[in-house]
Amino acid sequence: MFNPPCAPHPASSPASALEPHGTALRATTPDPGTSALRLVTGRVHTHAARRASLLAGLLERPARIAPKFFYDAQGCALYGAICELQEYYPTRTERALLERHRAAIARHLPRGAQWVDLGCGDGSKSLPWLAAIQARRYVGVDVSPTWLARAAQAVEAARSDIECVGVVTDFEEPLDLHPVLSERPHAPPVLFYPGSSIGNFEPQAAAGLLVSFARHTGPEGALLIGADLVKDRALLEAAYDDALGVTAAFNRNVLRVVNRELDANFEPRAFDHVARYDAAHQRIEMRLVSRRPQEVRLGKEVRHFEAGESILTEYSHKYTVEAFEAMLRAAGYGQVRHWTDPHGWFAVFLARAS
Repeated sequence: MFNPPCAPHPASSPASALEPHGTALRATTPDPGTSALRLVTGRVHTHAARRASLLAGLLERPARIAPKFFYDAQGCALYGAICELQEYYPTRTERALLERHRAAIARHLPRGAQWVDLGCGDGSKSLPWLAAIQARRYVGVDVSPTWLARAAQAVEAARSDIECVGVVTDFEEPLDLHPVLSERPHAPPVLFYPGSSIGNFEPQAAAGLLVSFARHTGPEGALLIGADLVKDRALLEAAYDDALGVTAAFNRNVLRVVNRELDANFEPRAFDHVARYDAAHQRIEMRLVSRRPQEVRLGKEVRHFEAGESILTEYSHKYTVEAFEAMLRAAGYGQVRHWTDPHGWFAVFLARAS
């Protein structure tokens, strides 16, 4: 699903507004008392490029919207509510799994590492691990400088002895953290990618991302990653189409984001939320389906939707333990361990070169 820690991608913070890579900045955050945070800029889309990509997707047939557009302020609030729903098992299942096995997992992680929090959001998922592995450095990675500042503040409040660096980057671009990680050559990196965010990528892209992770962790580092597992169709579909309609509201809210981004006139209530499990591809497919024939203005463009025509908003791929371990080994990890919950719904994988 929309599994990354919720971090909005505000249009007010385009890449063009950031300083060049390697420049020390004072983090901007709505909260008073902000501390200095060193931010470096990786590969990010400018606001114009984001808009162009969004428009191009909506003009395709079938139309599509990238999941990153879910996360404005209202989308984040709705996502938080989703995580509390009885039907939505991934968040609580992974949290319990990591808490139960933290000591066992930590025994296989390098001490004094650089903890690299991919898609960090507010950084809360990482805090217990910093002490568990005696981390020397926290590297938050996110597209939003505001959320990077909040993550750093949380880390500094808990562990003032740990250096904090924020890397502003977009996961749609090739990941390159080597300039930052090479600053501490004797502290191996541990890449942390929880929430089954890997499931939002199609298989070829997911495999490529794991290869990129392996190039970053090298012979001494490690990858700790969560993956949602294949399970009963009814359980999966309920997680993405809850009885209260919170997920439906979350899905429709992306059309409000589009309206702001593209000066469009979508009417969210003119679209139905649909989430179906495609067993052949082992993935949930989330769509918005037009209730009637309608024309939508997209800035200077006009897009006609027939009744029943859909907009793809998200894939969420599910894995078997065996399949995901095979992907990790194919990416270059020779040593792979995993832990699952009692129901076998979710798995956490620890991967190292050897």
